[in-house]
Amino acid sequence: MDFALKSASAFAQSWAHDESFMQIFLFDLLPFDRHFDEFKAGRHMRFPLPGSYFDPQVAARSYEQHLAVWEEMDRLGYDGVGLNEHHTTPHGLMNSPNMMAAAGSQRTRKLKFFILGNLLPLHNPLRIAEELSMADNLSRGRIMAGFARGVPREYKVYDVPMAESRARFDEALAVILQAWTEKTFTHEGKFWKYRDISIWPRPYQAPHPPVWIPFTGSKETIECAAAGNFGAAIHHPHRGVVLDMIAHFAQRLEHHGHRIRPDQICIMTEAWVAESGAKAVDEYAPYFLYFNNVLWHHGGNPPGQKANPVASGYVASSSHDYVRPENQAEAVIDREKARALNRPDVEAKVASGELAFGSAKEVTERLIEQAEAVGANKLLVNLNFGAVPNDLFMEQVRRFGREVLPKLQAHQVPRIPSAEALVPPI
Repeated sequence: MDFALKSASAFAQSWAHDESFMQIFLFDLLPFDRHFDEFKAGRHMRFPLPGSYFDPQVAARSYEQHLAVWEEMDRLGYDGVGLNEHHTTPHGLMNSPNMMAAAGSQRTRKLKFFILGNLLPLHNPLRIAEELSMADNLSRGRIMAGFARGVPREYKVYDVPMAESRARFDEALAVILQAWTEKTFTHEGKFWKYRDISIWPRPYQAPHPPVWIPFTGSKETIECAAAGNFGAAIHHPHRGVVLDMIAHFAQRLEHHGHRIRPDQICIMTEAWVAESGAKAVDEYAPYFLYFNNVLWHHGGNPPGQKANPVASGYVASSSHDYVRPENQAEAVIDREKARALNRPDVEAKVASGELAFGSAKEVTERLIEQAEAVGANKLLVNLNFGAVPNDLFMEQVRRFGREVLPKLQAHQVPRIPSAEALVPPI
């Protein structure tokens, strides 16, 4: 990651505009617009899901409807849409988030494309650098370039050893940054080799799109982001672990000569606006549960079997040693807890405030509380877990956009509580 260290000042320049107010992005998995009811009872979808289940009319409709939602988001003033990359599953049809960002850029004017992210260990990094440069030019600088490692299913699909994931990620990231910033570059690595390369087009943003790294817990990922002064997009259900991640990130940023900022932290969360919490559960729980019980696990372990990322070489045994002892049991996300969720569990999470489902006032207050508790000035909000029907999704995007979005965008998160004990505020 030496190249990331040398380039840290460049990343700070890419955030030069005022981001003192909260920015709100909607996360869109772009699921296949059909529920596979036959898999709900067993909470397990067969893998691979044969082509006999595929309907091109449904797929084409899914893309068209989500692009129309993005147009509406642009009109309503959302800051951006969050995209990601998945393969061989109906729970997300974005095999190429770069292609979707390019398509969306031609139908919007201001909406940013928060890509979380290109799965670097699986692809030729030069191709990713080129595609993101194209999308950045097509959008006139609206790309936020996130880079991730992916889940076990994708490594099976691309026949890449999971034990090589970290080394491939680090090398690919270095190649992309070289391609974006050096007039010509040569790279001699373990996995890729290039000689005398100068990419065309180059990024529209100078020196390149802001780089974001999704955090789910491993310290190696956190330390990579800190070395480059990148943004952190955090997805984890346990607040204590999130606070530990941010504290470690702040500490490592300080080690590299940088000070953590609220605009550098984005947390993923869920929301649903209705007349009340009970009404929100009535409207959204069937889809929320379909995602958590079935879709999220496609291509993963069958019910009752927990993944062992250490055994596969995906993470090291020491990857979570920065987490405080009281949070260690929750450090690795337990997907089986999500698979076991039932409607009473959703109702309890809404009643406790853990889920921001309810009236516009309740949703606004809960999202601001979540942001302030961790010090995040960006939220990546999901309003469509579980293939919500398009009419209901569009209605929710409009309602959130009218009744919640303006209040969030008028709010500022000035401090990061978990970092202040380590890095005192100026």
